Amino acid sequence: QSHTSALSSTFRDFRPTKSLSHTLRERDRLFYLAHLSAYPAHHHHHHHSLPAKASTMGKGRALSDGVIKKIILSYTYVAIWIFLSFTVIVYNKYILDKKLYNWPYPITLTMIHMAFCSSLAVILIKVFKIVEPVSMSRETYLRSVVPIGALYSLSLWLSNSAYIYLSVSFIQMLKALMPVAVYSIGVLLKKETFKSQTMTNMLSISFGVAIAAYGEAKFDVWGVVLQLGAVAFEATRLVLIQILLTSKGINLNPITSLYYVAPCCFAFLCVPWIFVEFPILKETSSFHFDFVVFGTNSVCAFALNLAVFLLVGKTSALTMNVAGVVKDWLLIAFSWSVIKDTVTPLNLFGYGLAFLGVGYYNHCKLQAMKAKDAQKKIQESDEEAGKLLEERRESEVSGKETQD
Repeated sequence: QSHTSALSSTFRDFRPTKSLSHTLRERDRLFYLAHLSAYPAHHHHHHHSLPAKASTMGKGRALSDGVIKKIILSYTYVAIWIFLSFTVIVYNKYILDKKLYNWPYPITLTMIHMAFCSSLAVILIKVFKIVEPVSMSRETYLRSVVPIGALYSLSLWLSNSAYIYLSVSFIQMLKALMPVAVYSIGVLLKKETFKSQTMTNMLSISFGVAIAAYGEAKFDVWGVVLQLGAVAFEATRLVLIQILLTSKGINLNPITSLYYVAPCCFAFLCVPWIFVEFPILKETSSFHFDFVVFGTNSVCAFALNLAVFLLVGKTSALTMNVAGVVKDWLLIAFSWSVIKDTVTPLNLFGYGLAFLGVGYYNHCKLQAMKAKDAQKKIQESDEEAGKLLEERRESEVSGKETQD
C-alpha cells in the first residue's frame, strides 16, 4: 500500500515545467525502486551472513592494497615520463645549441630519431610480435596516417629548430599556448564548440605568455616564430588524430603508431633535408657520426614515446597534463640553475598567469569528463532498470528527436 501512495504523491509533486521525457524517466526509476522493495531479496541471506561478511572484509583490504599499488604505479609512470621528457628536451638542446655540442642540424636530428624509432618499431612488431599491427587499408593509411605524419614532421622540425635560438625555459613558457591552439583549431575544425567562457580563459593564457615573452632576456623573433609554428602544427595534429583516427575507431598504441607514422615522417623530412641541410652537411666534412651521443639520444626519444603510451594507457590524459605542468616547472628551474639561462621576474609572473589559465582549463575539462561519466553511469543503470520499459523509452526518444 505504501508504495502506491508514495508513487501517487510523487506524481502530484511534479512540476509541469519538467519535460515529459524527464518525468517518464523519473517514473521508470520509481517503478524500478518500488519493484526492488516489493520483492525484498533478504529471505536467503541469513544462511551465510558470516562468511559473506568475512569475504567482504578481505576484499576491502585487498582492494586498498590494489589501489595503493595502482597509485604507486601511476606515480612511477609519471616520474619515468617526466624524467624522459626532461632528458630528451635537455639533450636536444645540448646537441643543437651553438654554445654546447654545436651541431645545429634539427632536421637531421629529427630524421635520426625517426629512422631509429621506425626500425625499432618494425623489429618489435615483425620479429618479436610484441603487438599486433592494426590492419589498415592503403586508402585509410593515405587519408589518416599521412596527414598526421606530415604535421608531426613539421612540428618536430620547427620545435627542434627553436632550440637553436631560444632558452629551454622560454620554450616551455611558449608551450603553455598548447591548449589555446588545440581549442582554437578544434573550434575551426568543428570538433569543439565555441564557448565565450573558454575563450576568455584562452585569452588569459595568451596574455600570460605574452607578458612572459615581453620579459624574456634572450628574445629571438625567429625562434619564437618557429616555436609558435610548432605549437600550431602540433595542435592540428592532436585534433586530426581525434578526427581521422579516434572517431573512425582506429586506436593506435605508440609502437603501432610509430610503426605507421615514423616512416612517413622520415619521408616527409627528406624533402626539406635535401634542400636545407644536406648541402651544408656535405660542405662541412668535420662531421663524424658520434654513435654514443646520437644513439643515447635516439633511445631516449623512443623510450619517451613508450612512456607516453604507458602514461596515457595506465592513467588518464589529465594525469599527463598535470605531470606536464610539473615537468615544465622543473625544466624552468633546471634551465635557470644548471644551464644558467636568465629567467626574469616578468617571465615567471607571465608564466604563472598562463599556468593558472591552463590549470583552470584542465579543471573545467575534468569536470566535464566527470559529468559525462556520471551521465554514462546513469544511462547504464537506466538500461538495467528499464529492460521491460524499453519500448516506451524508444518512443520517448523518437518523440524527443522530433522536438529537437
